[in-house]
Amino acid sequence: MRRVVLWIVLCGLVAGLCCGCAGADRDDGRAPGAPTGVTAQAGSATSVHVMWNAVAADPAVSAYEVYRGSGKVQEVPGSAHMLDVVRLSPSTTYVFTVRARDGEGRLGPRSREVRATTPAAAAADRSPPTPPGAVTGRAAGSRAVQLSWTASTDDRKVVSYDVCQGGVRIHSVGGGQTATVVTGLRPGARYSFTVRARDAADNVSPAGAPVRLTTAPGDDGGPQTAPADFRAGTRLADGAYYLDLSWEPPRVDGVVTEYQIQLDGRPATSLVWGGTPPAGRATYSFYVGREEGAGHRVRLRARLPDGTWGAFSVERTVTTGAAR
Repeated sequence: MRRVVLWIVLCGLVAGLCCGCAGADRDDGRAPGAPTGVTAQAGSATSVHVMWNAVAADPAVSAYEVYRGSGKVQEVPGSAHMLDVVRLSPSTTYVFTVRARDGEGRLGPRSREVRATTPAAAAADRSPPTPPGAVTGRAAGSRAVQLSWTASTDDRKVVSYDVCQGGVRIHSVGGGQTATVVTGLRPGARYSFTVRARDAADNVSPAGAPVRLTTAPGDDGGPQTAPADFRAGTRLADGAYYLDLSWEPPRVDGVVTEYQIQLDGRPATSLVWGGTPPAGRATYSFYVGREEGAGHRVRLRARLPDGTWGAFSVERTVTTGAAR
């Protein structure tokens, strides 16, 4: 398991474990933290798509600054969590970082560095890819939708796909990807999505057939945003009992770096990876006391790249000292 940075906020003792308070995301007027989940994906031979997770701050983040190397490329509003960096050179590796600035002008530290390499330019390529086919989708709760399509073809190569909402590009994924989960939507709202393919020469295909979807009412994150295959067991070590947890991260675009663990119906801890989260299955253990035969209910949820919480995993019931 990779090293984690763990914040435990006290609000009452539950079996010897501290619980996270409702105001744990506030930063007491300090500068915003460094953006997490920063990724960079070549969109063409001359552009790179940079994404990051929303930063929780008080006062709220008013803007993000995107840097290429040591120089600032552009600033975007605090509501935006992506940027297309354009006018780049083909076959070149670039390094990007992101900083958050709050409403009082405090600028936070830079994120970790991410790299992207633009592909070679295709000489005299004026042929766009074919439109993505069989575009389908479904609501994934009240704040997300799941989209999928069949791959486009191109005389050279499809480098990326643009996902558009109401005709405005809101996201990009790599050319080898034919599905995505769009988060950060409103409950009970109707949306129209289209998908376009892009090649290395920045030729863009016509849009595939539009998909019209309505999110569910209420505040359900949707099962597609929940950690999958969640397992829990207890372990005795040095006279104390620990909960051993493992799960598969939710399959959403962007990087999930934070989870909230709930014990016996109350928030227990926030688990935050300080670096790149582990690829594939994640694991974590924490102390629950010295009493044998104590029963606990445990589940967890992920903070999605747009800053909202996803759905909870299934809830598991465990008993300290019981056979696994």
